Amino acid sequence: MNKIKSIIRWPFVSMIELYQHTLSFDHGPMKEHFPNGYCRYTPSCSEYTKQAIIKQGVIKGILLGSWRIMRCNPWSKGGHDEVPEKFTFKKNK
Repeated sequence: MNKIKSIIRWPFVSMIELYQHTLSFDHGPMKEHFPNGYCRYTPSCSEYTKQAIIKQGVIKGILLGSWRIMRCNPWSKGGHDEVPEKFTFKKNK
């Protein structure tokens, strides 16, 4: 079962790594122009999404990454934000 999960996650993680090595201001060739980093959060949004996909699976990982990208805006305080160990959909009571 673990091997199947790895095969499913591989294309998504590979696309994020390709982005990081080519276009990303925090990880790619532009990194030297932004010595303190470009992203408001640590880890960067792309690294956060990659970690979320690896830890939580493709669907939950993409949802977590999308939520993180939506929170990253000029009015955000930013800061350190780790991928949660367990992600659950909370129901309003």
